[in-house]
Formats: sequence, C-alpha cells, structure tokens
Amino acid sequence: MNPRIVRLAGLLLLTLLPALRANSAEGSAIKLGGNFEVETVKDVAYVEGASADPDKQKLDLYLPKGQKDFPVLMFVHGGSWRSGDRKMYAPLGNILAKNGIGTVIISYRLSPKVQHPGHIQDVARAFAWTCANIAKHGGRPDQVFTCGHSAGGHLVALLGTDESYLKAEKRGFADLKGVIAISGVYSIFPGAIFESAFGKNEEAVKNASPLKHVKENLCPFCLLYAEKEYPTLDLMAEQMGKALKDCKCDASITKLKDRDHVSIIRKAASDETDPAVQAIFEFMAKHSSLKLTPKAAQ
Repeated sequence: MNPRIVRLAGLLLLTLLPALRANSAEGSAIKLGGNFEVETVKDVAYVEGASADPDKQKLDLYLPKGQKDFPVLMFVHGGSWRSGDRKMYAPLGNILAKNGIGTVIISYRLSPKVQHPGHIQDVARAFAWTCANIAKHGGRPDQVFTCGHSAGGHLVALLGTDESYLKAEKRGFADLKGVIAISGVYSIFPGAIFESAFGKNEEAVKNASPLKHVKENLCPFCLLYAEKEYPTLDLMAEQMGKALKDCKCDASITKLKDRDHVSIIRKAASDETDPAVQAIFEFMAKHSSLKLTPKAAQ
C-alpha cells in the first residue's frame, strides 16, 4: 500500500478517535433494568366509601409481569394543582415497569374542588395504600419511592419533609425509601399566584413549602430541573438541594440540558435512555434492589 495513503489514514483516525471515544462512552453510560413484559391494573381506588372521589382518588399499576420483590415508584403528576391526571402518564409507567420497577401512577383531587392540604392528603393516602397493598402485586413495601413533576414534585417533596401527612395515614418517614422531584416547587408564598390552590391563610401557605421543613435524617432526595426552566424554579431547586446537603441529607441535584419545564417530563415518558429516566434508574439502583446493566450488554 502507498505509504502516503497509510499516513493519511493514520492522521484521519487520530482526528476521529476522540469523537469515537466520546460516542462509545456515551453509549456505555446508558443502563437499563431489563426488558420485562408489562402488566397493568387500572382504576384502583385508594380511598373508598361514599365520600370518595369516583375518579381522582384512584391509581393505576404498571408491573413487570411475572416478577417478584421489585422496587416500587409512586408517580404524582403536575398541572399547577389544578389540572392533570394519571392517565396521561401511561407511557412512563410502561417504561419503568419494563425495566423492573413496579410503578404506581396516581390521580388526586384538584383545585378549585379542594385546596391545600387536600392535594397532599390524597398523595399520603395513595402512598399508604401502596405500602399496604403492593406486596400483593409482587412489589417490595420496604422499597417504595415517590416521584413527581412540577406540582407533583412539590407534593412528593412535602411528603418527604413534613411527616404529619404520613402520620395521619399511620405511616412515617421510615416507609419512604427516596424522593425524586422533577422541576418541583419548593417554596410557596402568600399571593395571587398560589391563592387558588393554597388559600389566603399566610401561615398555612408558608407551611406548605417543602424547603421550610428540611431537617436532618430525611430519606435520600434526587432533584432534577431543566436548563430552560420556568422562572425561579431553577433557583428553588438549587436552594432545596443546598438545604438538604447542609442538613447532611443524601441529596443530588442535576440540571438537564436542552430541556424546558414541559419537555423534561414529556421526553422522559417516551424514552428509557432519556437523562431524566436514567437519573431515576441510577437513584433507585443506589437505594434499592434494582439491578442495572449497560444497554450494549442486553
């Protein structure tokens, strides 16, 4: 072979090698929990009786079919405490269950039908139902995580910092394995922006702030927020993360590039390789029995 061609080929390879290595590293970073068939159980009431809301106080289960003793994630949707429903997040439930995570996606009563603390009371009731019943479906009641987006991020963070709502359902912090809050709201202020969902009582409104209740010995937290976040939510996430770490809590905080407040959850619900989903997998694997393997090895 012509020596000049060999030298040119070598130079070309040296030029491309960093990019090839980067692509290889990026691909190897993707980890999955499996490829299980998904079983669904829908419209399960977590509050019963004549006073129960016939639609909102219900949940859907997404389960890795035929599996036992899997970790569990309870997901709480966003929507400014005024809109949204569990049925919107079926794709996310399928992705998580496919990867070996039993997933409980809940609805809860919305404003203006209820105001705070109605929303968080429903989340606590759904969590208590999950702890009491998930073993019947193969899940581990001692490995129940919560996850929420936006208003749902606020609710799971409040559940994980103010134990009064769990105690009202005869549960406690010991039942909560970890909190994953995505684009959450961690400080609630008196005023028009929050009034429809939280009312006018200034003390009650301030007490709805997860940031106010941060203390030592909380469960692990994983905070995710978007690079192009709604105003102040990025600052809130950083403040919440700092407060947790200052109290020596196990906490991580991650800003996801090329995401906004909506796309951060929309993309997560459609792609198991999405950075938000990968963060959920890694967090749960660190704190539960979930086993991950590189995508290339599957």
